[in-house]
Amino acid sequence: MKNNVEKIYNDLFRRYPELSCVKEEVEKVFEIIKATYINKGKLLVCGNGGSASDSSHIVGELMKSFMLSRQLPESEKAKFQNKEIANGLQGALPAISLVGESALMTAFCNDCNPDLVFAQQVYGLMNENDTLLCLSTSGNSKNVVAAAQTAKAKGGKVVSVVGEKGGILSDISDACIKLPSTITPEIQEYTLPVYHTICAMLESEFFE
Repeated sequence: MKNNVEKIYNDLFRRYPELSCVKEEVEKVFEIIKATYINKGKLLVCGNGGSASDSSHIVGELMKSFMLSRQLPESEKAKFQNKEIANGLQGALPAISLVGESALMTAFCNDCNPDLVFAQQVYGLMNENDTLLCLSTSGNSKNVVAAAQTAKAKGGKVVSVVGEKGGILSDISDACIKLPSTITPEIQEYTLPVYHTICAMLESEFFE
């Protein structure tokens, strides 16, 4: 782990010492997503309710600058005829929130099995170099579990952030962060600093 990445990682546990119990799992999730980007893959993210909001939040941190400036390298800028565009764009880590396609989601839920609403998107989007990030306070959300099972069938990786009981997702995932609470609001409160840390680590890995 690079020094700057390790500093961000350790700062999480300095600020939230109660999260020291998931230190190894946070590193595993980071390494899996890092490998995804090294291999030119993308990250898919899904969850329900507050976790749906977090899914879109995560994509926002990855697809544009978060803590660092992400100016395009000069070799990349040279590909653009319009220099204003070239100078205005930022480096991105490819990520898609599966909660954002309202037309597709409502059509699928109306016409098909609603529990497969994320699984359908995973089936259509996922390649072998991709990773699915699942957010579920219980670890048992049917539509999220179905998405994880579909991701494995497609040959992709699955990482999850759940409550301390783990649920089904803890058995499916290649790495699972089981946050130290069984209370939904507390799990959600811990989820934010964890994914902010992972996003900052990834940004520092690829753009610093």
